Amino acid sequence: MGRKVHPIGFRLKINRDWSARWFAEGDRYRELLQEDFRIRQFVEKEAERAGVADVQIERYPNQVQVSLFTAKPGIVIGRKGESVKKLRQGLESITGKKVKVEVEEIEQPDLNARLVAVNIAGQLDRRIGHSRAMKRAIGQAMRQGAKGIKIQVSGRLAGAEMARREWQMEGQVPRNTLRSFIDYGTAEALTTFGRIGIKVWIYKGEVLEETRKPEPTDVYVSQ
Repeated sequence: MGRKVHPIGFRLKINRDWSARWFAEGDRYRELLQEDFRIRQFVEKEAERAGVADVQIERYPNQVQVSLFTAKPGIVIGRKGESVKKLRQGLESITGKKVKVEVEEIEQPDLNARLVAVNIAGQLDRRIGHSRAMKRAIGQAMRQGAKGIKIQVSGRLAGAEMARREWQMEGQVPRNTLRSFIDYGTAEALTTFGRIGIKVWIYKGEVLEETRKPEPTDVYVSQ
């Protein structure tokens, strides 16, 4: 029996937050959840070349705010804002509400697990060896300051008859430690031999609780 736990869902409200922040009940929850799926699919399709790593959605009574975290904000915005305007109009047709689009740049794409996985998938599509692609991504992440990184690929690697799984790791990746800040991302490469799945874990250090300040009612006893 496997013990596969999503690293981000495992740490929600500890050192990670939800990608969609809104509340609904009953049938309304189901409708908004499906709408979130359509928003993310539309963004991934329209901004495919922009390297969008995360899409965060916040809902207000008459407005929806969509925040895009991308390594190439210029592609998302476009010349004189044409691309982001087209994107906003498409999202408004999906939601039926006014949409506010915010674009934030990812300064270190080599430390973003989703972008690393997409980069490896692109190399596999171009027939670059999986071992070479993983080794290069690991080296770049460690040079950028990662405490540890693990990359796993699975499928018909190098055109083998039988699917297998391989992984490489450098540094430490404490996946069971709640206070460890681990970024996790996946991607798929569509090759002539079939799909190859890529999983990436990047460990960026520990997030410790802030030191509790003494309350005015605390009683101190001198020794």
